[in-house]
Amino acid sequence: MEAALTSDASSEEALEQLRLLMAGERLLPGMDALAQKYTGHQFGHYNPQLGDGRGILLGELETEHGKTFDLHLKGAGRTPYSRFGDGQAVVRSSVREYLASEYMAALGIPTSRALALAVNAERVQRETVEPGATVLRVCESHLRFGHFEWLSHSGRHEDLKTLIDHALREHFAECLPEHLPAADQPLADQPLTDQVRVTAALAMFETVITRTANLIAAWQAYGFVHAVMNTDNMSLLGLTFDYGPYAFLDGYEENLVPNHTDQAGRYGFAQQPGIGLWNLERLGIALSPLVDVEALSAALGAYEGELQREYARLMRARLGLPDARDEDMTLVQQWRELLAAGKVDHTHAYRLLGHWDVTQPAPETLVVRLAGERGPHGNSAQARDEASAWLARYQVRVMAIGLSAEDERQRRLAMLGCNPLYVPRTHLLLEVIARVEQGDDTTLKALRQRLTAPFFRPEEGSLEAALALGQAQGVAAELVDDWTRPPAANAAPICMSCSS
Repeated sequence: MEAALTSDASSEEALEQLRLLMAGERLLPGMDALAQKYTGHQFGHYNPQLGDGRGILLGELETEHGKTFDLHLKGAGRTPYSRFGDGQAVVRSSVREYLASEYMAALGIPTSRALALAVNAERVQRETVEPGATVLRVCESHLRFGHFEWLSHSGRHEDLKTLIDHALREHFAECLPEHLPAADQPLADQPLTDQVRVTAALAMFETVITRTANLIAAWQAYGFVHAVMNTDNMSLLGLTFDYGPYAFLDGYEENLVPNHTDQAGRYGFAQQPGIGLWNLERLGIALSPLVDVEALSAALGAYEGELQREYARLMRARLGLPDARDEDMTLVQQWRELLAAGKVDHTHAYRLLGHWDVTQPAPETLVVRLAGERGPHGNSAQARDEASAWLARYQVRVMAIGLSAEDERQRRLAMLGCNPLYVPRTHLLLEVIARVEQGDDTTLKALRQRLTAPFFRPEEGSLEAALALGQAQGVAAELVDDWTRPPAANAAPICMSCSS
């Protein structure tokens, strides 16, 4: 795609052209939008009738450095793959995707990005009638596992070769040999031989396994539940995308299933690592007409170890463990058990821990918060004893390396820099959505400001200031911000639907 704003447009006209594009009302000159066909396994069952039902690929944007990004508009209307749908998106799902994807980017978790959110005048029938919206999504590629499944399972193996070649050249060039047989031609102009393709496709599959394992390790470390891990929602590049009825953990609950249509709990929080492997197996099957099955199966053996290594690395960082020791994962498991026993707020727990100077006794506030709510009258003496016992083990582990006072200060700064203060909590998102539906975007902007810089309050403005606040006023001083507010203790769990 070569598209641009008209050269003679004024700045106001250019902005209007962009507004119309982002709202799905008009393409830029030179754009030739398309909807993509793919298939996939939905809740474990193959569905051949899938594709971009409410989104269109506007084209690719090339940066000044030669890197390309897909521009994908969600909610643009019916496509050939809408089936019985209307092709629309609603404010509810659009706001949720907009905020979650920007938050994930702030955490450093691979994700699509939301370039723009636009509310329109459409009234869209979902469970109720809701106001319509569009999201302009940006990522390096929208290639899904389901693209390969479509061509493989429909017997279109020559087209499958073409798709593999495209993926290799555009996104996995490191998997290709440095020199192809026709050395006098540029790499991009040379056809791949079957032998080169087979070797490179296997290397690509191995890379996809690693990226997927690392992605899901990050989901588990940060308490993210995707909730619809169908293979058509799996990115070949290892990105988080297709944000639907997702949730982030409030009180720590490993069996959280935020999608009310997932009655069997297939895509619950604790199930995500296993589902990631299952989905990769489906991708391997899709590649098997061209790549040796035994080699594909052997490659899958690396998944579990890669996921565990990345998870251990992330958890050591979140817990501020200054070096790697064999017993660390036992401490991590005990931490998870402590949080689960009292349904302790997942985000607050790490933040409180990051404010504790371990050269000093554990503050009573920290002990009480980690004991959690275990009965109608709050936490018990036993719960506080369990929290104190874990904190004592943690203190010994951290201090074993012999940290100086400045080392300890830097350790806590690093913890605050990877343990967010803010998280897109479902109940807060619903409050923002209600305001946006009424034409008020002030709370949307306020929450976006915090989610794109989630490691300190706007009032402090830096990690140093956040650490100083904790030292001066206690480990829980920053948790008075209304945007850090967890759901009420007696609030019923909120489940969302897949509808957009």
